[in-house]
Amino acid sequence: MTHPTVLRRETQALVFDQYGTIVDMQGGLVAAVTPFLRAKGWEGEPHRFVTWWRRTHFENSMIDALCGGDHTPYREIGRRAVSFVMDRCGIDYTGDEVRRLVSEIERLKPFPDVVAGLERLRGAGYGLHILSNGDPDMLEAAGPHIGFAFDSRISVREAGYFKPAWQTYAKAGELIGLERSALLFVASHAFDCVGAKSYGMRTAFIDRRARPFGETPHRPDLVVADFKELAEVMV
Repeated sequence: MTHPTVLRRETQALVFDQYGTIVDMQGGLVAAVTPFLRAKGWEGEPHRFVTWWRRTHFENSMIDALCGGDHTPYREIGRRAVSFVMDRCGIDYTGDEVRRLVSEIERLKPFPDVVAGLERLRGAGYGLHILSNGDPDMLEAAGPHIGFAFDSRISVREAGYFKPAWQTYAKAGELIGLERSALLFVASHAFDCVGAKSYGMRTAFIDRRARPFGETPHRPDLVVADFKELAEVMV
């Protein structure tokens, strides 16, 4: 852990993960898929469908980053993941249905505490940026649904790798124009905090579900429950 006084003194900008940190990905996608799954006659629990979708997406994005070659768009990884889960659940579907479900990611709403926390951080003079695995056009489309104007929205496509590859955090620092020591990376995913911390950024873990961070030498510098607490510590 780093003392809050040091974080406030040395941090010039905060860099946020978007999916699951800024926007409620699990809750929003569960609400989106529930009527679709019921109409298909699937009797399973929608939250499990979404969890399988997200886990499959994560696995496929890590495979894509590790195998080299051209970077596969986030949207395409999402289509493959949803199709796989549909097959696993024995649900008949069309390509248009898969694309429609994946597009729901672009309309996800922020957690209730996010915008107020961001506004307080902006008032304190910090730069506020997004670094997301999402495609550039997906991040652009999400803007009106989030309701907050970030200083920049950076897609990992700029680096050609999905997070937590170190190149993504390096590219964000390059585009923002600040040294890694001046950036505080904020995420609700341990893997994302580990990636940023291993690159040399300080990190803040948004622990909304009160879960253990896990054993790693790359511990977060700050652990908070939500954006309200983040702002209280950093302002």
